[in-house]
Amino acid sequence: MAAVKGLEIVVVVLTAVLALTWGARRLRLSEPVVLVAGGCAIGLVPSFGSVRLPPDVVLLLFLPALLYWESLSTSLREIRTNLRAIVLLATVLVLATAAAVAAVGHALGLPWAPALVLGAVVAPTDATAVSAVSKGLPRRTVTIMRAESLVNDGTALALFAVAVGIATGAHPFDWGSAVLRFVVGYTGGVAIGMAVAGLVTLVRGRLRDRQVDGALSVLTPFAAYLPAEALDVSGVLAVVACGLTLSQAGPRQMAARTRLQTQAFWETTTFVLNGALFVLVGMQVPGAVRGLTSLRPAEALLMALAVAATVTATRLAWTYSVPYVIRAVDRRAAQRALRMGARERMLEAWGGVRGAVSLAAALAVPVTAADGAPLRGSDAVVFATAVVIITTLLVQGQTLPRVIRWARLPPDRSVADEELLARREMADAALRALDVYRAGSGAHADVVKSLRREVRAQADALCDTGGGRSSPRAVLRADHELRRLLVAVKRDAAVRLRDSGRIDDIVLRRVQSLLDVEEARLDIAEAASPPGGTA
Repeated sequence: MAAVKGLEIVVVVLTAVLALTWGARRLRLSEPVVLVAGGCAIGLVPSFGSVRLPPDVVLLLFLPALLYWESLSTSLREIRTNLRAIVLLATVLVLATAAAVAAVGHALGLPWAPALVLGAVVAPTDATAVSAVSKGLPRRTVTIMRAESLVNDGTALALFAVAVGIATGAHPFDWGSAVLRFVVGYTGGVAIGMAVAGLVTLVRGRLRDRQVDGALSVLTPFAAYLPAEALDVSGVLAVVACGLTLSQAGPRQMAARTRLQTQAFWETTTFVLNGALFVLVGMQVPGAVRGLTSLRPAEALLMALAVAATVTATRLAWTYSVPYVIRAVDRRAAQRALRMGARERMLEAWGGVRGAVSLAAALAVPVTAADGAPLRGSDAVVFATAVVIITTLLVQGQTLPRVIRWARLPPDRSVADEELLARREMADAALRALDVYRAGSGAHADVVKSLRREVRAQADALCDTGGGRSSPRAVLRADHELRRLLVAVKRDAAVRLRDSGRIDDIVLRRVQSLLDVEEARLDIAEAASPPGGTA
């Protein structure tokens, strides 16, 4: 029966993810907010009211997979450029936020020990939530926020372990051991992550099987996370370091079909995991309210809202103070070029939403101390964390698009300009290679001429400003439309042959796979159309 109950939960959560995401996109509402609200509604159903999100599921299953894909799909160059800002946000700001929250929580009724635990729990931003609300932001701001959310989980979880040790009396606080724990956790996590990335690179270089290579990609984040956690260092940083390292080696190592297959897998997997986390967070809210005993509901709500305000206010205060102090001290030309205006900084300050990692940590808080006595305030930590997550998603997540419009930033053309540069260079390299190949191999002149004409048309479309009907870009667009029409005609012909019994289903699948590749090629070409128009 327990297995059936677990399957029911999986089916209900996945159905909610699909239905609520579809509805949110149709109605143009914030997906995280809709998913959390739907989760709250599910949590009110009696048969699901007792469902608790196991912290280990988030920390051992969801977190490695999500962090790995985020680290694979972020920009290492931008991280290096903004490394100082990211490190300060992911470490010092986490500590400052935890301290501020602890002070407010204690002032509003929590003992110091659970107040410190609450500070550690809500201090980090969440990679999943940040990705969900950061659409439309400039590339640099997105990179800083994503990289911060990738790293600050490691800081917060280390701080959480220290705070829980103090609260339960299991480990008395000692500055030396605390600092050592942070240093060893960071350096050990990064070292393990890079070592696993090196091992994966070595193994991948010997693989020729696409399915095995794809399975290796699935295994990688867990192979980095688990050894790090077993050695009591940061599994978060191990996964991030592994992903960033492999993002540099992947373009030269992975075969094209493996890369497309792996990317499709991770995009679907992270979509499901992200949505499921938001639904599961919502499902915990009714239970958090019912389990509240250490404070009266009104007192707990006041404390939780004050903590949410403190989290936001601390980030705002940091954003408009520390960078300006650094600016006054570091006046190098390279740093002056990286300075942000006040409006752009507001986007970074307002995007600090919290998510499932905070709730998983809150649910992992022990209910008893080391001596067996009840740990007062642990229920209030769970309740306050849920309120903080919902408040930041509702207030900051919902209003961030308006803040983006208020900022009135110029369009960020950097990605489009670099893509245009890359595609022009690729076309020029291809044309040069055709000339060398024709001269050295005696290839058939018509074949070389046809390929050269196709590459030249693509290069001309990149230089085209998109004028009339006969412009290179318009011609390329018409070519894609005609090719897509022909793919549809071919597919219909193959299906008719199957329906009439002239070919078998196995044959249909074989020829359809060829058509799928051709159509996917057109989709990719149109998605990567030259900036400024479609091709």
